[in-house]
Amino acid sequence: MTWHPWRRTFLTAGVEVVGFDPSTRTWVTGAARSQGMVDLPTLKGKVVTDPASRGEAADDFGHLVHHIPRAVLEPGADSDVMKMMAYCRTHGVRVAARGQGHATFGQGQVEDGLIIDMAPLNTVEVRKDTAVVGAGALWSSVAQATLAHNLTPAVFTDYLELSVGGTLSVGGIGGQTHRHGAQVDGVVELEVVTGEGSLRRCSADSRRDLFDAVLAGRGQCGIITKATVRLLPAPATVRHYLLSYPSVAALTADQRRVVNDGRFAYVEGELALPTESTGWSYQLEAVAFFDGTTPPDDARLLDGLGDQVSDRQIQDMSYFDFLDRLAAGVAYLKLTGEWYRPHPWWNMFLPASRTDAFVEATIKDLTETQVGASGVILLYPFPRARLQRPLLRVPDEETVFLFTLLRTASDGAESPQDMVEANRSLYLRAQAVGGYQYPVGSIPTTPEEWRTHYGPAWAAFAAARERYDPDAILTPGQGVFPPGP
Repeated sequence: MTWHPWRRTFLTAGVEVVGFDPSTRTWVTGAARSQGMVDLPTLKGKVVTDPASRGEAADDFGHLVHHIPRAVLEPGADSDVMKMMAYCRTHGVRVAARGQGHATFGQGQVEDGLIIDMAPLNTVEVRKDTAVVGAGALWSSVAQATLAHNLTPAVFTDYLELSVGGTLSVGGIGGQTHRHGAQVDGVVELEVVTGEGSLRRCSADSRRDLFDAVLAGRGQCGIITKATVRLLPAPATVRHYLLSYPSVAALTADQRRVVNDGRFAYVEGELALPTESTGWSYQLEAVAFFDGTTPPDDARLLDGLGDQVSDRQIQDMSYFDFLDRLAAGVAYLKLTGEWYRPHPWWNMFLPASRTDAFVEATIKDLTETQVGASGVILLYPFPRARLQRPLLRVPDEETVFLFTLLRTASDGAESPQDMVEANRSLYLRAQAVGGYQYPVGSIPTTPEEWRTHYGPAWAAFAAARERYDPDAILTPGQGVFPPGP
């Protein structure tokens, strides 16, 4: 049997699947295990070991990887995270934080270790121009709390029901990134529990090495417990534009134009698969903010664009309704069961000079069976200069696109295993044209490949890992560093 070096541990119905054999296209199984935890420190919260809690922590939005933990911490305070981290370091127990479990490939899981359920750490304190937010708070809760003060974070991901700690650990890309960078670029200060069991504050001016290693650092050096994020004045209303195009090149040409001149506050693109009566659909979604009394100048905002004028859709809505616009669609996916199917996502940053050709080649023969009935294909454009955090790696070109295939293993679609294999092949193709992973997808990747991915940022990242997690107990599911002893 020939093993690929990126093999991972899967679990199905209580049976441990220890790897995938590509020659036979089968999963190879073994025996699952778990052990209790004794002599725990005094906590304000609790450590639970019941099968239901451990089973929930052994799953995520991908429904592909299932590492069963030994226990789950439900912290009553930040101090519980610190105490249990010290305990786990002493006893050689690996640790991972879980926000909303929205990872797709086991990144936030840990076999026979401790999962820290961050949901109880969900406070939101709004100050003059910042908010101090618990890592377990949802971005929807942050939006509601800050809007009560007519303030808002600068950047949101499209789906609001994600935890603050979760998105800050990977980057946090949204339609506002072309103006304000990623969510990690709006962070003023962090409180972090490191792998050595210490609670530390860090910022650009204090413990900069830890600050840089934690933002988009995928939980390798510490677990965020609080974040102070910048706030801006919030708009009352948005004008939402949905513009249609005849081709990928026409769409991306206008995306480049509008992100360069900054005419819109939000810019995204979506590609829709052909139907029986239509071909591919290419749409630009854009937004202009206004105060509700003086509307945006449509003629100025749409001037010079190459969209199909007769297909333009324009509507006004409240700012929060725009931010939360996916809620109805998510409710429908939950009702139909699509939300609960495996999601082998693929997400990569591409250099603008290679984006059109790469996207066109990727979708040329793409079918619904390969992305699923509820699969989504997105293109986010932004200037590279907006991203300031060293661990959020993107191509070295002036303009960058985030290209995503948000696959769902629907009934009648390819198997999750086939989708993961396809992701791996597409990853290698994207890498060959200068692409970089946005590490939230289901792409088998070796530690050696991650080292190449981080490039010049690797030395500082590895040094921070050695300094702040000397026993290598943190977040093994990310697969960034080789497994410890």
